[in-house]
Amino acid sequence: MRKSVRRSVLFSLAASAVLSWGEASAAAPQAFQSAAGKEGEVVIVTTGDAIIMRRLQAISRPGIDRMWGLIRGADAAFTNFETQITDFTLPAAQASGGTYMSSPAWVLGELEWAGFDMVSVANNHAGDYGQDGLRSTLAALAKSNLAYSGAGENLAFARAPAFVDTKKGRVALISVTSSFPPASMAGAQRKDLRGRPGINPLRNIRTNTVPQSTFDVLKQLTGSDGNKVSYGGAEFIVGDKTSSSTSANPDDMRELMASIKDAKAQADLVVVSIHHHDFENPAHRLQPAAFGIEFAHAAIDAGADIVTGHGYHMLRGVELHNGKPILYSLGDFIFENDLVSFQPADNYEKAGLTSDHLISDFYSARSNNDTGRYSVDRRYWQTAIAEAVFSQGGNKLKALRLHPVSLNWYDSKRSTRGQPAPASPKESDEIFADIRKNSAPFGTKFDYHNGLITVVLE
Repeated sequence: MRKSVRRSVLFSLAASAVLSWGEASAAAPQAFQSAAGKEGEVVIVTTGDAIIMRRLQAISRPGIDRMWGLIRGADAAFTNFETQITDFTLPAAQASGGTYMSSPAWVLGELEWAGFDMVSVANNHAGDYGQDGLRSTLAALAKSNLAYSGAGENLAFARAPAFVDTKKGRVALISVTSSFPPASMAGAQRKDLRGRPGINPLRNIRTNTVPQSTFDVLKQLTGSDGNKVSYGGAEFIVGDKTSSSTSANPDDMRELMASIKDAKAQADLVVVSIHHHDFENPAHRLQPAAFGIEFAHAAIDAGADIVTGHGYHMLRGVELHNGKPILYSLGDFIFENDLVSFQPADNYEKAGLTSDHLISDFYSARSNNDTGRYSVDRRYWQTAIAEAVFSQGGNKLKALRLHPVSLNWYDSKRSTRGQPAPASPKESDEIFADIRKNSAPFGTKFDYHNGLITVVLE
């Protein structure tokens, strides 16, 4: 039973929770006060990565009921499901997305309890336990009430939209990833050979401009002739200035735009999810790669009503393209990657550990006892929930609000870091400053008042 069917029960519970919190605080902030339920409006809520290992119902941080109320109050709510359901009964793949992700099957029920309706499974962890792990995950999702897209038994299934039926219309979800180990990419079906299970890919082409002397060496190494050399997965051309740029794979773009147009013909609103770690310039990692921007613009032009990004684990910018929102990265929404119960021998070896070490040793070694990696940067632990309000039927964007969320970075306990809740005023200020800075290249303007970030519409 989708959330649209159980809306009245959940929303009444959320409303009572919001009321009780408001009575306890005479100055309740504007953030997390949803506009859901207004006649003639459709509310879509999106979040970043959900790496979930603990029960959401156990979180008791301040304002948590208001946050769940916002998600439950939406007509459709989305998160990126960046883990697998395997119960650790399957062998790990030779290559992974980093941490080998796997969660208990009951986490899907927790996401439903929180109010989510739809999830992406297109990300760099979808192949952590190979094709069997992906199949196990999709089978668990099929038994849940969550609509999911972004992976399947072949490329056509991975590219296909999922649908959520609400009382205010039908919402389609198409999910794609540009970040993935090559072995996890879905393959096309033929009449004489089955397709390969995997994720919905967006590949890219990197073109490097190099001096003539470097180009000549590359020609000798590859035995190439002509004005372009392919080497190491990139293309090289001659130019006066050394530079690098990316563009989206044209075959992927053609098929992905066809999927979006198809979804638009079958639904009232189309949500496009992209998992995108990539950047154009290492000095500006919080700006998406050019091919990611190319894809997002084309997706809107093809009929997407909102493009929601994640993957880099930090907030990136917000853009309005032809009146529709692009959220280049919402970072992490649930970030419990240090609570995965087991890791394969490969990861222990990478951390310099032996078979005698246990999982807590692995996480301590990997983070240098919480003095490195994610532990030292607040931006991995701060995010926002995006609330997009559309006119019912008309698909016109009427409002776009960002609700600041803290993942409890300031708590030194590994057991409670990564759990979401409304951000404090101090962290809300930091989140707003990050979003405004990262959105500057897109010319996006914001209002910020009493903990709520509102995008100024064109």
